[in-house]
Amino acid sequence: MTTPALDVRDLTVEATARGRRLRLVEGVSLAVGKGEIVGLIGESGSGKTMTAMAVLGLLPRNARIAGGSVRLADRELTGLPERERRALRGDRMALVPQDALRGLNPLLRVGTQVGEPLNLHRGRDLAAAADAAVGLLDAVHIPEPARRARDYPHQFSGGMQQRAMIAMGLALEPELLVADEPTTALDVTVQAQVLSLLREIRHTHGTAILFITHDLGIVASLCDRVYVMYAGRIVEEGPVGTILEAPSHPYTQALLRATPTVEAVASELYAIPGQIPEPGDRGRGCRFADRCPYVFDRCAVEPGLLAAGPDHQARCWLVER
Repeated sequence: MTTPALDVRDLTVEATARGRRLRLVEGVSLAVGKGEIVGLIGESGSGKTMTAMAVLGLLPRNARIAGGSVRLADRELTGLPERERRALRGDRMALVPQDALRGLNPLLRVGTQVGEPLNLHRGRDLAAAADAAVGLLDAVHIPEPARRARDYPHQFSGGMQQRAMIAMGLALEPELLVADEPTTALDVTVQAQVLSLLREIRHTHGTAILFITHDLGIVASLCDRVYVMYAGRIVEEGPVGTILEAPSHPYTQALLRATPTVEAVASELYAIPGQIPEPGDRGRGCRFADRCPYVFDRCAVEPGLLAAGPDHQARCWLVER
């Protein structure tokens, strides 16, 4: 991979809650190359969205980046004043949120919102930005874009709302697009349309896409590489084919086993026992140890990422065996 569009190194995010300082994300490193789609997967509570919010500078008020580096191509983002961060969001990097309806202002027409980045970052007047919004809606395959640009968000279907959010994110052709579970609330047909659109964006604009999800089926069909996250840590990383066909970490293996298949019957559905430990209860050993069927004495100390194959690493002592 050439110089990545996004390069995160040893990122640590802390939050203060009830007088305690908790580490939500710890030592996370990941990279997304230009024109690459990289998946970030794990159960809810793994730290995926918190990692993305740290990249975008959208952490909640009680959280902060406590260490590490976040680079957008040639620009270091950690330590930037909020004014400079805000100038980068929507321009060089953009977010497609999970709930598109919440991301859209119900009081403004869709075309006005899609064209807003052009007004804020490029200084175009509102009329010119609105005209450009029609072209952007057309680019994401909204039918009759000139007419639909005058509609309000509640007049769009869920899939159209999501495509409108993608159009807004693409308004300035950003280097990085962060898609935070953008297909969760969509039916299978609309989901396929959104994924096809993301592939098209990657090929047409060379956009780097960080795709956050818990759906391994989407990862298999969309992503080039994948990072598996658990309890604030990256526990496995590698090419998507390798991770899905020959996972090395017991957590990744459990995620795959818990994924429903067409062949499975109801009695065969598997659930990972236990739950993700809370940030204040993670201890010094392997964070998956309490749920792992292969736990042994050495797991009392957490390993680093160990080489499991070409471009493939896993945070598990079993890799050495």
